[in-house]
Amino acid sequence: MDTDLQPTSAFSISDVERDTGLAKETLRVWERRYAFPQPQRDAFGERSYPAEQVQKLRMVKRLLDLGFRPGKIMQHSTVQLQQLASAGSAAPSTPAPQLEHYLSLCRGHQMAELGDALRQALAVLGLKAFTIDVIAPLTGMVGEAWACGDLAVYEEHLYSETLQTVMRHAIFSLPQASSPSTRTPRIVLSTLPQERHGLGLLMAEALCAAAGAHCMSLGVETPLTDIVAAARAQRADIVALSFSSASKQRQTRDSLQQLHASLPPEMELWAGGRSPVLYKQPPPFLHVLDLRQVDESIADWRRRHQALALQTH
Repeated sequence: MDTDLQPTSAFSISDVERDTGLAKETLRVWERRYAFPQPQRDAFGERSYPAEQVQKLRMVKRLLDLGFRPGKIMQHSTVQLQQLASAGSAAPSTPAPQLEHYLSLCRGHQMAELGDALRQALAVLGLKAFTIDVIAPLTGMVGEAWACGDLAVYEEHLYSETLQTVMRHAIFSLPQASSPSTRTPRIVLSTLPQERHGLGLLMAEALCAAAGAHCMSLGVETPLTDIVAAARAQRADIVALSFSSASKQRQTRDSLQQLHASLPPEMELWAGGRSPVLYKQPPPFLHVLDLRQVDESIADWRRRHQALALQTH
């Protein structure tokens, strides 16, 4: 989501891969198999994709995440794809009016007002409910609006910056766990290289901190060697990773295997997000969870370590 689409713009295959999360190999296969996309060629003979094709590819990616198959949707127009995406994502529930209000503030570039409104909701709900019931669905709505072309990239960035300011202050304001009888897990949080999406990581950090964990966020795109070094230096109990649907499956699997092999055996590896790797035969060493399961996962970690401590005394 780093490239804003202007009507006269053209994009390289690397640009399209970064923007949509679709691998270069996939784009080439679709070009041969479905006659879409249909890139032009620049002066050097390299593929050059018009903005309208990139917009359609965004919608195709959105539908793939909803479970559609490319052969069933590739010949649809962008408008038809938007209708399919709206029907597919509207099934769970209709967005609450308050969430629509927050989104309208974002569309109107009223970021100070949005920040104030989010802080008010946070004060009423508390950090856990605020993250799960407001921020998670609102961030999904912002992502869908961006995919449909209703929000520009810079508007999505404005939302991200506003949200990070609100959430960071809330996390830093939490009281530190001080009970000597309760083991507090130490959690290092990050995303892997080429995983630029940080809001899922921020939400995970907020929920871990609200559950009483001691959190150390490394931010996004941390090299594996640095994740391992930080986890060892901080004597972490858990390394927690966040993945978006744009993550590449083979690269994700390889990185998880390498990370697991490099961490001490007693250090747990947790992950959440929308990568298919997490739900299609995840590696046995990986604890996969969603935002609603963070609290219980940390409580279960405490129970296991309390029982282990009793056994060793």
